[in-house]
Amino acid sequence: METRAFSLSLGEGLTLRGNWHADRTKGERQPILLFCHGFKGFKDWGSFPYIADELAKRGIVTIRLNFSCNGVGESGTHFDELEKFGRNTYAREIADLQALVEAIQANELDLPEVADRQKLFVTGHSKGGADAILFGAGNPHVAGIITWNGVADVNLFDEKLRAEIAQHGVGYIPNARTGQQMPITRVVIEDVDSHRQEYDLLDKVAKMDQPLRIIQGREDFARLVKGAERLHAAAKNSELYWIDGADHTFNARHPFAGSTPQLEEAIRLTADFVHSRWT
Repeated sequence: METRAFSLSLGEGLTLRGNWHADRTKGERQPILLFCHGFKGFKDWGSFPYIADELAKRGIVTIRLNFSCNGVGESGTHFDELEKFGRNTYAREIADLQALVEAIQANELDLPEVADRQKLFVTGHSKGGADAILFGAGNPHVAGIITWNGVADVNLFDEKLRAEIAQHGVGYIPNARTGQQMPITRVVIEDVDSHRQEYDLLDKVAKMDQPLRIIQGREDFARLVKGAERLHAAAKNSELYWIDGADHTFNARHPFAGSTPQLEEAIRLTADFVHSRWT
């Protein structure tokens, strides 16, 4: 097993940080999978490094990344860049993924020679599922998309928060784990509202030709359980897999205290999809 950290300077003081995981012994040619974290998530959260290792053991070069404005800086585990978090948009995250794919194709990440740099898979957890769809749909470099307890609607903000932002230019949401108040600025709301058509996830999956695998825990939040059904019903080419007893993080926790049967099932379903769709 080999893992390596990397960083990409994106200009304007932004840096995309990531890690790739690979096992060269699992095949002379292997697919690449990008793993996108969700809202208030980060690449080193709980089970994410373990997930990347396990997928690499199954012959998939796996890249987990921190979006450049996710609020986590060089520490890797602390929300020490809240100003960036407050202006993180889908447009920014899609641009991050595009920069990452360009770096992969230009061989700037020093990926192992077994990596197939021309065809990628994108996986996203929670809000990261939206990023996977928005970036991947219709993208000629993306062979398939997988959502893990993914959202079906890009608007994550209720009317109370929107009113606070409209009045003050910024609103705050609590981070129950850290106790921090996380800022959301007007630019985030404007990004969602001004791109309603482009960010319509149901429309995206209805029109895209790539296969979509939806992996959904039955004990997740009700809106996400219902959203998984909506995505599957709208999609042209999708599979919906339910995992019994699985909550929003497939019963894994931060700090990571070990895997769970539900997480193992999500990993298995992901690896099976990638290998079945990669040619």
